[in-house]
Amino acid sequence: MGFFEKLKAGLAKTKDAIFKQVDNLFKMFVKVDEEMLEELEELLIAADVGAASADEIISRLREEIRENRLTDPADARDALYAILREMIDESEMPENRQLKINTKPSVILVIGVNGVGKTTSIAKIAKLLKGEGKKVLIAAADTFRAAAIDQLVVWADRVGVELIKHSEGSDPAAVVFDAVGAAKNRGADVLIIDTAGRLHNKKNLMDELSKIDRVINRELPGADRETLLVLDATTGQNAVSQAKEFKNAASITGLVLTKLDGTAKGGIVFSIRRELGIPVKFICVGEGADDLERFDAAQFVSALFE
Repeated sequence: MGFFEKLKAGLAKTKDAIFKQVDNLFKMFVKVDEEMLEELEELLIAADVGAASADEIISRLREEIRENRLTDPADARDALYAILREMIDESEMPENRQLKINTKPSVILVIGVNGVGKTTSIAKIAKLLKGEGKKVLIAAADTFRAAAIDQLVVWADRVGVELIKHSEGSDPAAVVFDAVGAAKNRGADVLIIDTAGRLHNKKNLMDELSKIDRVINRELPGADRETLLVLDATTGQNAVSQAKEFKNAASITGLVLTKLDGTAKGGIVFSIRRELGIPVKFICVGEGADDLERFDAAQFVSALFE
């Protein structure tokens, strides 16, 4: 099964719960009018697009209808499709979906609270990059949970990449120091670093990330860096609030959205993009090692409607 088919299957709950109703709405009305737009806005909010994002979408759609004198609901549907795609399409942004990992080695810091799928996302990204011919090394710098280290050991072995780890309770910066040395000595292209997501204590999180930053800056001056925040799509608007908190603590360059296959809240992508201004770089639609792909706005919107 190709990834688009996986994406369609993964977004089935969102599509069946909400976007099928959106599609039906355009078929129910014989002409474009304000009543149709009001019902459409309610459906978008129900899809966890968010009130502000839904308002923006309807305002833009209303403008398209007026400027292009759209009277056929089918044409309004096409206009909505284009607006949704444009809202989450970062093609005009230089950081876009492509990771900035051109130096050898480059560094990817991965952050996120426990339970969002951070460990599996790290493994999936490692597998994807390995499949593209890159030598990947993982650092288990979430040393506050033994389970985090153990899970990474299993996943690193499963996807066939090397792992650098210390014992539980070790200094995360010391793990990163050793991992950077190993990455240089072993000729790794990318070093992926797992970090502890202790959002309930932002000062500790910032202090820890600052120590890790200092190690990387000292040992790998000029290296390309990415900081990816992993979010659980099933938490809906809570994911947006979580991302805002992390954004205040770290310089996030991209998002990884997990568990899209387990929720009817796939519309959260639009809310995240509008409110945070951070590109979604990867999406996960399953538990398998291959169930992660670079985010594509056109594919995502197509999967919601096809």
